[in-house]
Amino acid sequence: MSPKVIIRNTCVSDIKPLIGLQKKIYPTIPSWREDLLQHQLEVFSQGQLVAEINGQLVGAASSLVVSWNEWEVQHTWQEITARGSFDTHNPHGLTLYAAEVFVNPHLRGSGIGHALYQERRRLCRRLNLKRIIASGRLPGYHHYSDQMPIELYVQKVIWGDIHDPVLSFQLHEGFNYCGIVSGYIPEDEESLGYAALIVWLNPRYNTKKPTLIPEGNIL
Repeated sequence: MSPKVIIRNTCVSDIKPLIGLQKKIYPTIPSWREDLLQHQLEVFSQGQLVAEINGQLVGAASSLVVSWNEWEVQHTWQEITARGSFDTHNPHGLTLYAAEVFVNPHLRGSGIGHALYQERRRLCRRLNLKRIIASGRLPGYHHYSDQMPIELYVQKVIWGDIHDPVLSFQLHEGFNYCGIVSGYIPEDEESLGYAALIVWLNPRYNTKKPTLIPEGNIL
């Protein structure tokens, strides 16, 4: 039997363990700063999630709300997250932007990623947001970069000819591929800076009802 995964909102006491876990997963990408994580909680606490198994922190997901019409397909993580501060969070937007998700690599296959994505979908429905948009890493591309351009790599992942640890998972989770983002995280050596723009449409979105995002959050 797989261990039970608990998803809850991030709290201040999670910040240091989260940074430690992130450094282990992404050794070549600059990790979060404590002050920025604290600020994310102040800006939009509902969008910050952690996963636990037997009381141990094993994964996390962070999100903010944006007005997608204000952004272009070509954007960087630094731009759309205001360098990780989430000061670009817009309570009047209709898009839940998935800024980050990571799982303890030793526990992949335990349902942690699915549980985090499922909770994001619940949040999107609960707040009556129109969609979830993300720019997902393509960590498998560095194995193929000397054989094919990024567009062909992604096509082969979609066709099932190549397995990418992130995009293949996201497609399985019901997201649709929308295009390539260049220079999304320049330091991401595995993805060569590329990301796949993906979207999940909320089937319960009601145009006649307002979104339910509080302006201001309580820690």
